[in-house]
Amino acid sequence: MKEFNVTGTCFPHKHYMVDISENLDAMQKLVDKGMYFTVNRGRQYGKTTTLSLLRDRLESIGYAVFFISFEGLGDEEYKDFSTFYHSFFGMLADMAEEGIADISERTKEILHSVDEIPELDSRKINRLIGDICKAEEKKIVILIDEVDSAGNHSIFLKFLGMLRARYLKREESPTFHSVILAGVYDIKNLKLKMRSEEEHQYNSPWNIAVGFDKDMSLQESGIAGMLKEYEADHSTGMDVSAMAKRIRDYTSGYPFLVSRLCQIMDEEGLDDSWTAEGFQRAVKEILGESNTLFDDLAKKLDQYPELHDMLYNMLYTGRKYPYTGYEKELNIATMFGYIVPRDGKACVGNRIFEIWMYNLFVVEASRSDDIYKNGSLDRSQFVKDGILDMRRVLERFVEHYTDIYGDKDERFHEKEGRKFFLFYLKPIINGTGNFYVEAETLDEGRMDVVVDYLGRQYVIELKIWRGPAYHEEGEQQLSAYLDSMHLDHGYMLTFNFNQKKYPGVKEVEINGKQIYEAVV
Repeated sequence: MKEFNVTGTCFPHKHYMVDISENLDAMQKLVDKGMYFTVNRGRQYGKTTTLSLLRDRLESIGYAVFFISFEGLGDEEYKDFSTFYHSFFGMLADMAEEGIADISERTKEILHSVDEIPELDSRKINRLIGDICKAEEKKIVILIDEVDSAGNHSIFLKFLGMLRARYLKREESPTFHSVILAGVYDIKNLKLKMRSEEEHQYNSPWNIAVGFDKDMSLQESGIAGMLKEYEADHSTGMDVSAMAKRIRDYTSGYPFLVSRLCQIMDEEGLDDSWTAEGFQRAVKEILGESNTLFDDLAKKLDQYPELHDMLYNMLYTGRKYPYTGYEKELNIATMFGYIVPRDGKACVGNRIFEIWMYNLFVVEASRSDDIYKNGSLDRSQFVKDGILDMRRVLERFVEHYTDIYGDKDERFHEKEGRKFFLFYLKPIINGTGNFYVEAETLDEGRMDVVVDYLGRQYVIELKIWRGPAYHEEGEQQLSAYLDSMHLDHGYMLTFNFNQKKYPGVKEVEINGKQIYEAVV
């Protein structure tokens, strides 16, 4: 029986997988053209699995493929030119010896002869590559995984320079048909790590390579196909379409997150594991665990304070940041998948990352903010028979906020008010539910917060008072949003600086939707 896998390479005959044929088609087209290219995606994004499947496909249509990884190379292998190339050719020879690479006997002989050459210099290396490519009847493709591990070694750049030189003279002298490098960092950033700031950061010997820009995230239709296969094996009774949409909405198709959520629901094995309630338990579990993905995210936020502050402001104040690939923090965040460009703006990569960061930022603030402490103290009064009384949550927040921050000026309320509501909300739903902010509504005047609690959803629009017309527009927007989510009740929290305001909560009906409006 197949299973979901989140460690190491996935294999179609052993693991439930999304069909990535479109990605392989796009890569094969580049290989067929003899292109050299890079595959740069965040950690645990399925790069190794993709290259493994690409190798199988290319071999099946007549290429000689060497699939190696630099992950196992230590500093010793990079100590000098000759040592590195002995390691490189040694890995190719090992693949030939083990029968992993389908190549001619003459090619194998040349690879094994490298061990007998005590010192390898540029002339000998170029001759070896030429001899190998002449001896092999098939076109040779080199796949190199985990190139990040070579990033601190100048010899690696010389290696790329040698490949570049041979590529430019490929009409005169035979060379590898196609070379593919895979890793998190692109070659520009490997260069940046090794060179001093005053030197040109983007002058790379790999400028012959094309980028592989195809979206490698898992689409809803692909996730549904995987779940159909699982359902055929297990007969859980899940609504496959609804579950695929749920998973895609929360992960934006990040492969590790998709597989891990499915793995949690599968291993839980309860009658309701593949329902909305079971999915929320899986979300809670993944957010509470320690894994490489979240550990790296925490490390990057600590390493780059400007990135930390930018994400904090995006999530809590709705501040918009223009997206540019030339800003260091944004560039790194994009490589790791924490940030994605959307309509020219920088946005959080997916909802799981967003909730994880909300949790982190709340924990950072909880040590000192009274509003968070009040949320913890009030928590027990808001849930009855598994249903969250959101109206009562708003009523109590208005009371606490007025007592604690009522004497602050307008600038404080406009900048901090919505953040403090989220601080108050977090301990109330913590351990049972989660909240996220709809990216389309995240701006400095308005944000829609969606709370998932025990299979139910609650939508709260947080907004700054901009006058009656703007308020009515907000009511219409909230009503339409509720309709799109098939909800009959919604909530609105307005931060009003008008001296004639009436704090409290009232109920109104807008287009058949019941909306509880709170003013603070």
